[in-house]
Amino acid sequence: MSKKESFVKGTLILAAAALVARVLGLVQRVPLEHMLGSVGNASFTVANTLYLMLLTVATAGIPSTLSKMISERYALDRPEEAGRIYYAALLFSGMMGVVITVLLYVFAPWYANLVKQPEAVLAIRALAPALILFPTIAMMRGYFQGRNMMAVGGVSQVIEQIARVFTALLLAYILLQLGQPGEIIAAGATFGGVLGSIGAFAIMMFASIKLSKKERKLGRTLINRHDQTIPLSRIYGDIFKLSIPIVLTAMAVPAIYFIDTTILKPLLVGKVSDALATMQLGILGSRAQSIAGIPPILAIALSTSLIPVISAAFARKDTQHLQQQVTLAMRVATLTGMPLVLALGCAAYAVNGMIFSTQDGAGIIAVLTLGTIFQITMMVSNSMLLGMNLARRSMVHVGIGLVVKLVGSIILASLLGVYGIIAMTGVCFLVITMLNLRTLRSIVTFSVLGKRWPAFIVTCLVIAAASFGLSEVGIWMSQYMHPRLAFFLACCAVGVIVPSIYLLLLVILRVIRRDELGSYPRPLQKVLRPLMRLQRG
Repeated sequence: MSKKESFVKGTLILAAAALVARVLGLVQRVPLEHMLGSVGNASFTVANTLYLMLLTVATAGIPSTLSKMISERYALDRPEEAGRIYYAALLFSGMMGVVITVLLYVFAPWYANLVKQPEAVLAIRALAPALILFPTIAMMRGYFQGRNMMAVGGVSQVIEQIARVFTALLLAYILLQLGQPGEIIAAGATFGGVLGSIGAFAIMMFASIKLSKKERKLGRTLINRHDQTIPLSRIYGDIFKLSIPIVLTAMAVPAIYFIDTTILKPLLVGKVSDALATMQLGILGSRAQSIAGIPPILAIALSTSLIPVISAAFARKDTQHLQQQVTLAMRVATLTGMPLVLALGCAAYAVNGMIFSTQDGAGIIAVLTLGTIFQITMMVSNSMLLGMNLARRSMVHVGIGLVVKLVGSIILASLLGVYGIIAMTGVCFLVITMLNLRTLRSIVTFSVLGKRWPAFIVTCLVIAAASFGLSEVGIWMSQYMHPRLAFFLACCAVGVIVPSIYLLLLVILRVIRRDELGSYPRPLQKVLRPLMRLQRG
């Protein structure tokens, strides 16, 4: 198998695993949202957001760096150095897992009081033990990726989600039947993360044992504990030098959600009732963030595949190829992300009514989801900067965006309430994107759509109107049938009609042109090629 084929296969495996994990996460959040109530949903949101933030910090971006270092050592035929680096990473992850679990358990009451959600203490503490294993699991995934064994990490990710979702729903259902309050049910649901970590760790250990046996037959060791040729201090120095900028860049989305969870109730209580602020926090975490997480799925896969391609072109100083790749990546990200963002955002009332327990919170879902188009462009442009060895520049841009987010949220919360806080999330993504694009343009000349922007804007306005109109039809139909059925039919109509209109307009208005079709990924070519008959001349 060629390097290109192997890379494409690996990217597809990781993208598929990420997609399955995201779908399972949504599958979990929907029934939990029905079972938990406003206090339970708010408690679950606080625990889950804090956990994701700390997990990013605990792994310190090392898996990506570890993957790179392991791959390089095997390419240079230095397996003993790879084993030593792996040992250092596992040693660090083991210590960090214990330390951060203890800190999370001890400081859970303090943080719950800070966010004015004291009921969240049990949920935070129930999830804390998952952090013992997850840093180690992350290192193991990084090692296997470095050995180009993508399937192991993908399978462990899927098993983790299955175990977590099944356990969370089972425990929540049992506690609900026992008549427990929302905060107890939320704690049972978050404990599913612990079972998920055990399932993922079991898969990684099984794969490690198999690989270790193969290594012994070749006279090598998987984990090099005793070889002192590379001091641990030097390994850690190399790892953190590379990984800290990466982790601070990767923290953009978890940090934004952490900021929202931390400041929402303190900023709103007093302006609205505590019960309403609690309900809005629960809607933000259990509904809006779940829906808003759907459009960036393709961007995550695209970002993963971009780094080595951009890196190779940049290293060769192949300006023409670099320009083509940057243009294509931004264009594909924009063209594929926009219809999902607009359909989910403009039809938020129908989506909310179809999936969740009440029709409250559609506005919160809409505002957060519409801002994710800038999350997509931020993620793709961040990956380009990483590929050009500009991780520190990307880190600075993310830091500026987070400051804008925090300050703007504090100002707008007094004027627009929860909508001001959420709107600043989209502004934060936009600021980071603009800073990234300015840096990219100082290195390579590129144009995303050029003179086609007016035609693209017209296309977006049409599909936004169609999505909103079909959602309104669903509201009208709910007077004559069960509301959930009416909203289901409206969402089905959005899912069929909006993509069809979008593709037709892209071709008819020449946003996508026949002569450039060959530069697009093959799946897109297959969809677009039959429509190109509509273009004349």
